Amino acid sequence: MLENIPTQEELNELLGAKVFEVWECIVNYINETYVMETLWDIGRKAGKYEMKFRKGGKTLCTLYAREGNFGFMIIYGKSEREKFENKRSLFSEKIQAYYDDAKTYHDGKWIMIDIFDFAHVEDIKNMLEIKRKPNRK
Repeated sequence: MLENIPTQEELNELLGAKVFEVWECIVNYINETYVMETLWDIGRKAGKYEMKFRKGGKTLCTLYAREGNFGFMIIYGKSEREKFENKRSLFSEKIQAYYDDAKTYHDGKWIMIDIFDFAHVEDIKNMLEIKRKPNRK
């Protein structure tokens, strides 16, 4: 856990103004759609900072802040993989490629998407809804 959570200004400087807008868009969508705990940590190999959204010990997704971009990580278990496969054609070819290239471990398929602009925001929203139904009224 981080002792000092990065400020909006620090994130804006790290990500760049355009990418920070995308970060904010995704974070706001999650906060408006889900009741989640937010945990910050160092990002290690995946980025400078890690922002994890969890509820009840289960992670919805993780964002990794990096210089000029960020990573969006979601882990799909067996049932989520089946749902994704059933809706596969609704996702962009790039997201399908990220899905296909993701490694599957004993606990699920770890999908990391590199975010540089708004191109994948709608796909990410749909991926989140496969992972967990919205729980905020």
